[in-house]
Amino acid sequence: MLKTHGFAAQNAHTPLAPFSFERRDPGPNDIQIKILFCGVCHSDLHQTRDEWGFSRFPMVPGHEIIGTVTAIGNVVTGFSIGQTVGVGCLVDSCRVCPDCKDNLEQFCNAPTFTYNSEDKISGGNTYGGYSSQIVVDQHFVLRISDKLDPAAAAPLLCAGITTYSPLRHWQISKGDKVGIVGLGGLGHMGVKLARAMGAHVVLFTSSASKVDDAKRLGAHEIVISKDTDAMQQHLLSFDFILNTVAAVHNLDSYTELLKRDGTLCLVGIPDQPHPSPSVGNLIFKRRQIAGSLIGGIKETQEMLDFCAEHHIVSDIEIIPIQKINEAYERMLLSDVKYRFVIDLASLDANV
Repeated sequence: MLKTHGFAAQNAHTPLAPFSFERRDPGPNDIQIKILFCGVCHSDLHQTRDEWGFSRFPMVPGHEIIGTVTAIGNVVTGFSIGQTVGVGCLVDSCRVCPDCKDNLEQFCNAPTFTYNSEDKISGGNTYGGYSSQIVVDQHFVLRISDKLDPAAAAPLLCAGITTYSPLRHWQISKGDKVGIVGLGGLGHMGVKLARAMGAHVVLFTSSASKVDDAKRLGAHEIVISKDTDAMQQHLLSFDFILNTVAAVHNLDSYTELLKRDGTLCLVGIPDQPHPSPSVGNLIFKRRQIAGSLIGGIKETQEMLDFCAEHHIVSDIEIIPIQKINEAYERMLLSDVKYRFVIDLASLDANV
């Protein structure tokens, strides 16, 4: 067993603190990874505070992992010691269901998440990337191009694939008019990716202070969503709108902006249901409201390669692990542009 150091929440009411535990020794199909950087996702906060009601403690969060390979099993192919790799939200799945066979492991009925999940091998909890190392089956390990800055690439493993997957599924391409609702960790990636795909990108925000940043990130137009007249100017004009906002709000103000057969796709999960949308807004123009969840391993690798080709990474603020509880409080205030990333070298101070 591999002695591992990290930070964990012992229950939903205590701050994250130093925690030591053991990882399994690498098996024939496994890759052992020294973690260099781990992105901080808002879902980490939700789960450490048990806001979704299925948290397992102690909990070591983190599913936006970048590291270097330190050991490989004897049947591992395509990876080598010293290689830069990534691990996202999944570390296992059943491999045999229709979703897994379609390379859509995120929809598997028995997925193993990188943390806060049952470890099918040990029977205990899976522990995530706020730690010194991890051991993962090779199928769920991703190759990171040397064209990508490793720290800024970490959020691609969740924020990147969460926005890339729906844009690809709805076949966004040159000439499409795409709306991005919200300019946070997800929204800023949506703007960058949609722009790189050739779309005309419109950013919707409730904050006028984000206009300049949205332009810098690649938005062609910015609409203040509280401005009714500005919203009305875009009626019946969008092919696709990606809604990244996790707060409860009225969806009708966006569905009415869609063309016939347009789609409003939700990737933010609010703590309460959105108000029921107008059926008329949907049926009279054959519009749809849909949802999307990260992406499968094959698509995540495709996303990483696309980002390397187009020089796309997340805008980040690097923090030491000792600042994680402060970072959580700042996330609640939207006081980050646009993703915290932990430098795991800082763990040495607690060893």
